[in-house]
Amino acid sequence: QVQLVESGGGLVQPGGSLRLSCTASGFTFSTYAMAWVRQAPGKGLEWVSEVHNGGRTDYADSVKGRFTISRDNVKNTLHLQLNSVKLDDTAVYYCAKEKSSAYDSWGQGTQVTVSS
Repeated sequence: QVQLVESGGGLVQPGGSLRLSCTASGFTFSTYAMAWVRQAPGKGLEWVSEVHNGGRTDYADSVKGRFTISRDNVKNTLHLQLNSVKLDDTAVYYCAKEKSSAYDSWGQGTQVTVSS
């Protein structure tokens, strides 16, 4: 059974930093691309970033230069470093497992709230 568990969310001031983590189990983590997706209050899902099994990364324009995605294939973990956060970064952040150009597994999400 695939399991993805996010952690690290919380309250942070504008301009601050936060590090999110996702622990994965139930599949061969190193062979799959992984992504972070977020949902702000009252809005739809927004793709944030992804890292492929070879290490290549991609970012949404809204977070490029501020967020960094990484993976540890030994510990089966995915991370998202949020720097210089803005009010619009407030959202529930989910990690997701990719397969066939879609997301077939999701975590429960972790709340990030940016507020002064």
